[in-house]
Amino acid sequence: METKKTDTEKRINPKDVTICEATAQMLAKAQRDGVETAFDRAANMKACPIGADSACCKHCAMGPCRLNSKDPYGKVGVCGADIDTIQARNFARMVASGSAAHTDHGMGILDLFRDVVNGHATDYKIKDTVKLENVARSIGIDVEGKTVIEIAKELYTELEKTYIQLDGEIPFIKRVPPKTLETWRKLGIVPRGAMREIMEMMHRTHMGVDQQYENIALQFSRTALSDGWGGSMVATELEDIMFGTPSPVSVEVNMGVLKENMVNVIIHGHEPSLFESILESVNEPSLIQAAKEAGAAGINLVGMCCSGAEMLVRHGIPHAGNFMSTEAVLVTGAVDALGVDVQCIKQGLAKVAECYGTLMFTTNSRCKIEGAQHIPFNDRDPKACTDEIVIKAISRFKNRKYPVEIPKIVNAGVHGFSHEYISYMLGGSFRGSYTPLNENIINGRIRGVAGVVGCTNPRVKQDWVHVELVKELIKNDVLVLQTGCSQIALAKAGLTIPEAAVLAGPGLREVCETVGMPPVLGLGACVDNSRILVAASEMVREGGLGDTIAGLPVAGAAPEWMSEKAIAIGQYFVASGVYTVFGVTFPVVEKTRFHDLLFSGMEKQGLGKWGFTVDPYEMARLMIDHIDKKRKALGIDKARERTLFDMADRRVMEAA
Repeated sequence: METKKTDTEKRINPKDVTICEATAQMLAKAQRDGVETAFDRAANMKACPIGADSACCKHCAMGPCRLNSKDPYGKVGVCGADIDTIQARNFARMVASGSAAHTDHGMGILDLFRDVVNGHATDYKIKDTVKLENVARSIGIDVEGKTVIEIAKELYTELEKTYIQLDGEIPFIKRVPPKTLETWRKLGIVPRGAMREIMEMMHRTHMGVDQQYENIALQFSRTALSDGWGGSMVATELEDIMFGTPSPVSVEVNMGVLKENMVNVIIHGHEPSLFESILESVNEPSLIQAAKEAGAAGINLVGMCCSGAEMLVRHGIPHAGNFMSTEAVLVTGAVDALGVDVQCIKQGLAKVAECYGTLMFTTNSRCKIEGAQHIPFNDRDPKACTDEIVIKAISRFKNRKYPVEIPKIVNAGVHGFSHEYISYMLGGSFRGSYTPLNENIINGRIRGVAGVVGCTNPRVKQDWVHVELVKELIKNDVLVLQTGCSQIALAKAGLTIPEAAVLAGPGLREVCETVGMPPVLGLGACVDNSRILVAASEMVREGGLGDTIAGLPVAGAAPEWMSEKAIAIGQYFVASGVYTVFGVTFPVVEKTRFHDLLFSGMEKQGLGKWGFTVDPYEMARLMIDHIDKKRKALGIDKARERTLFDMADRRVMEAA
């Protein structure tokens, strides 16, 4: 099990790299066992400063060319490309890659939807017919007098345009507030089809093509929008239609959800079809009986990372940990099988799994990992894969060779606040709307809304920036929406329960206590950031807060981002009109024209803008200052006395 280390390697102090007690406990165990994790590698791998500033170009064989971020205009690349062109190309390729990840995910879900509609994938079905009709209506499909299958087939035909359309505008553009859409059309950034936008972005950043940073920026905005209002939104909406639209559910998170006396199966990745199928497998009576015959009390299904977040909000499946805890979870020795599909899967997991005898399985042809066994997953016969994973997990339980140590830490939280449920929660069964939210922003009880999303990153103390930022926001009456790994960080900190309202400012606390909701609303996985876009559009549509997303008193943040997907997400929020602050690092050289474009120029074009700081308290200040600026522009910077929309009001409305 032990890995030989050199004398020069740094030894981490687990308490210095994470605020998650369970992760710290397992990192200490990993050190005793001689097992390396990403935290160790980060401590011993110095980040490239030139690459971090995006001051290098490796897009042709005349380079790589290294420019000096301390003197950005002192020289140019071999081809003559200056720092702004190089940065814009690098940033654009991050947007293209991140958008491709979510777009490919969405297209896979669309393929599954087509098979369900045509009767080829019989293990799945349309569960939410109300949402099917609502989504169809939102893009102009007439549903009156049509069967569920007829509506679904029309919806498939329309949504397919999101990916393959060569001209025109993608279907979900119909959800964008008219004034915001007017700005996009003026700038020429309305997406045509995701494949075209990503392909054109990659072409334009090839050596010798687009060499004007502002022009490159227009295309990477267009590409990002094809993700947020296209690929990601299609994925979320169709997943809700097929697997069920989330509604609030109390769920346990953290490593204590593992059970020593049970067969523990973890699914990690981003595509919920795998997880939906294994949920069926672990409840198969014959497999439960096999587990008991092997000496187990039963089969325990647990999630990790974003596919775990999907199942957390839809089915209340417990969640073991976010991205930077994935290796540490395996150190428990309690995981009998780890099944993965795509995205955010560290190659190092295979080595850690080997060290503790955990069976690791890849399931998607897009992601194979040396050291992991591949079991192909097919939507038309999904249980052939998931049954086998469970069978092998039972075998591993029966033959466990390593001692088990499970941190006795479990945190409860309430998750599953889809944009539909937010409307219902605030407006009631019959008149669900965003009016109560808008009213309480106008009267000052809620200062504004913040989306705090994204990854965890070993370059900063795990979870700490997320938690401290959100505490500052809710203390200042800012309602927080969460997705992805950030959501799990906040759940572990106890901020996703209604009782956390005591930590909020007096206005937000009053609203939370009246409605019975937490001040932090978990919406799902990172692909579900599209729910925030829809919520923002609904706020504009309800009225009273301006006529564009850019005019709303809202802000976004990814405090511990680490992937290209995060850059794509950030850019589609910025292009939609949202001030978006990132932490850790930012791939741009300060005091350059490209930096100025991202951090102020886009806002002058009628879009949003970027922000950056590593400090959570400064991040909160920047976001709150922006929210206050928007409140002032709307003329609501001074609170007005209004009656809180309370439960009694709701009952009166419902009885009307």
